[in-house]
Amino acid sequence: MVRRSFTVAEANEALGVLRPVAEEMVRRRRALVEAESRLSELGAHIAGNGAGLDPRELAALDATARNEGEALARCIARIEERGVLIKDLDAGLLDFPAQHGGDEVLLCWRVGEPKVAWWHGLDEGFAGRKPL
Repeated sequence: MVRRSFTVAEANEALGVLRPVAEEMVRRRRALVEAESRLSELGAHIAGNGAGLDPRELAALDATARNEGEALARCIARIEERGVLIKDLDAGLLDFPAQHGGDEVLLCWRVGEPKVAWWHGLDEGFAGRKPL
């Protein structure tokens, strides 16, 4: 991963590329969780008596989970290769390393927000977000 420091303008410019990737990451994560949940349900059914189970459904869900996991991994790699930190896959929460008053801070953005408009200290996390 490239370790770099972003200005607010650079972080917002990077969103032009990263926003659709982060949105896809959230969708892929949701689809993966749903597929894994359904696979778990089917596993419990199989552990019972397995009656009425369509093996094609199990195979399709397995393929879906594998495909979504691979696509999710590609999204994560595309974000991280730009030096951006992923803090929450489900919310699409991204942090951009930055400098503020000589201290390292994180510019904070999540899917659904129009622009990077928040920051927090390294130890504060999302709950410590402050407006820029």
